[in-house]
Amino acid sequence: MALVVQKYGGSSVGTIERIKHVATRVAKSRAGGDQVVVVVSAMQGETDRLIKLARQVADRPDTRETDMLVSTGERVTIALLAMALQEVGCPARSLTGRQVGIVTDSVHTKAKIEKVGGDRLRETLAEGMVPVVAGYQGINEKSDVTTLGRGGSDLTAVAIAAALEADRCEIYTDVDGVYTADPNIVPNARRLDRVSYEEMLELASLGAKVLQTRSVECAMTYRVPVVVKSTFVDGPGTWVAEENAEMEKVTVSGVTCDRNQAKLTVIGVPDKPGVAATIFGAVADAEIVIDMIIQNVSQENTTDISFTVPRDESKNALEIVRRVAKEIGAKDVQLTEGIAKISVVGVGMRTHSGVASQMFKALARERINIMMISTSEIKVSCVIEDKYAELAVRTLHDTFGLGTVTRA
Repeated sequence: MALVVQKYGGSSVGTIERIKHVATRVAKSRAGGDQVVVVVSAMQGETDRLIKLARQVADRPDTRETDMLVSTGERVTIALLAMALQEVGCPARSLTGRQVGIVTDSVHTKAKIEKVGGDRLRETLAEGMVPVVAGYQGINEKSDVTTLGRGGSDLTAVAIAAALEADRCEIYTDVDGVYTADPNIVPNARRLDRVSYEEMLELASLGAKVLQTRSVECAMTYRVPVVVKSTFVDGPGTWVAEENAEMEKVTVSGVTCDRNQAKLTVIGVPDKPGVAATIFGAVADAEIVIDMIIQNVSQENTTDISFTVPRDESKNALEIVRRVAKEIGAKDVQLTEGIAKISVVGVGMRTHSGVASQMFKALARERINIMMISTSEIKVSCVIEDKYAELAVRTLHDTFGLGTVTRA
């Protein structure tokens, strides 16, 4: 008997018929002898609908009240799925993040999990029931409702799997695994049978929408085996697990595109110690994630600093950086929003040279200009104009032969 955590996203529970389909799938797993804990998101589009309501009553909705509002979406789903399970003869009990004991910090709308209490889940399983848990939410030390940010149900599922020492965590979505590129952009993109935690972390952080980045970090930290599968089509899916020797034989495993990018450039920054710390410290205090950073060579005791932030947080970042620029005596701050980040990822880069060169040559052949470059041990990223994003992805996918590469 295996202990399995199954997570179903918004598209998987988007209608009553789909909720009934999920109930049938869960009941089948339980009938096969597995103990199952289910984590669900809100029904497709529900969170966006609730956020839209909030913005109709306030220009900048209070984050605490926003969490209280949007957390109701998952409460609807867990109750409906528990009822659907009971209807097919499978005992089930719905549980909110509070009832499970998911404790977070107090950063509303993007809280971090601090601990998961597994006692209530174990008790429910021991009673022969399927716990149906609301993803995306928890409580802070004051018992206020918090939410975990976009894709937070993935994190809920992996954190619960870690707390219960589950045999695996199954992430069910509308795709049947992790692909070499977005199939909507690259028709011959291929499903990967297996990716390492590190590769998946890079892919997720660089724009692949299959798994939330923080959920992969949690899985890697606690060594939780994760498999990404389709809710609607049976198949083996893609395993996210420890790296093995076979993975290194493939230089590049995937190409990603992140269009939620904006670039801020601080012009005429005084070239003296502590200035960069002042700029980036102010942005970090606002909980805005900074990605790529470039500082130009100093001229006449000043320099320019460019960095990227999520596009949906760029206006807030611009306000903060403009204020700091005045304090430090910088000349100006410019915002560029029409950009995208294109990346190639693969653990094989550790043992194969020339990936960056191939990437730059391929983009040059298509006359695509590179604005910024960032590298790590297993990835190369470039910032380009957004209008060339899809062309760049298709070009790089072909350059590295990903349409014909398979990996067991």
